[in-house]
Amino acid sequence: MKRQFVRKMFAMIVTGIMAAALVTGCGSETALEGEPTTETAIEETSVALSDSVEGTDGQAETAENEMVAPYFKKGVYVNYSAEAENPPKTYFYVFNTDGYGRTEDGANDGIGLPFDCTQAGGKVNFFFGGSDEKQEVFIITSVENGVVNGYFEGAEDRELVFEPVADADPDTFMSVNYLSDGEYVYRDANGWSIKYDPNYFDITQDGPMVSIVYTGECAGTNMVLVTYDVEHNGKAARDERVQSWGEKATFQDSIFPGTEDVTGYWAMLPPEEDGSGMYMTSVSRDYMDGSLTFELTGHNSGDEMADMEVSDRMAMIIDSLQFDSAQ
Repeated sequence: MKRQFVRKMFAMIVTGIMAAALVTGCGSETALEGEPTTETAIEETSVALSDSVEGTDGQAETAENEMVAPYFKKGVYVNYSAEAENPPKTYFYVFNTDGYGRTEDGANDGIGLPFDCTQAGGKVNFFFGGSDEKQEVFIITSVENGVVNGYFEGAEDRELVFEPVADADPDTFMSVNYLSDGEYVYRDANGWSIKYDPNYFDITQDGPMVSIVYTGECAGTNMVLVTYDVEHNGKAARDERVQSWGEKATFQDSIFPGTEDVTGYWAMLPPEEDGSGMYMTSVSRDYMDGSLTFELTGHNSGDEMADMEVSDRMAMIIDSLQFDSAQ
């Protein structure tokens, strides 16, 4: 409608200019020096109006493009109420693709639900918990600069805002770490998690093994190696380590960290007095038809205060261990 109106106005103005030109032409065949001719005025008016039409069309096209599905792209969006003056911005929708993702409540240890979704016709059909669950329809009211506004059917009076989180990778995003002022959480696909300080530890995952390496000032290597082993149960995994460590190794059975009633199979190797200062401790448990082992390797430097700091930080990793309720 706006484009047609501008073009009609353009036609009326040009017609008026042409009529004025005819009247002017009857009185004089030449323009005064320095004044634009009638033809020049018409041409300049045409160009100006054409530019106006193109600018209007460009703005309309941008808005139209943003309202074309998918409205949510791959990425992370923080979700809050449009009416809130200072929203906490702790609840997230993580889109691994434009067709599925998960929610995360960063204020509650990152709990949330997986979801599938379809996007078309100004609506997003969410299936929280999976494609077999009840459909919840989100109505899009606007999309501007990636920010999506709308409401869920049945809650029309509660407009929601979905704001993109810059540079967030949906495949590695964790709301608790994003909101953290220091302590991070590592969650493993095998159902366990630990807390750590990223200023002192680097974590890398390689197949069934996770390396948690101390990066602070220390002597030698100080790390925790976590291994999920489908070939051995907890006791067999412990016994294998005791045998490989030799006659100085000791062992015992006690509670596994992060549990109240799961047997942990412990093995210890004390540091050599005249050696490198290396010591080792491992604890294994039966886990998902196999075993899960946390193996700590440390080195004493001879500086009691420095060694104590490293030892305490390593122990905090083990003490923070938690398991999913199903494990």
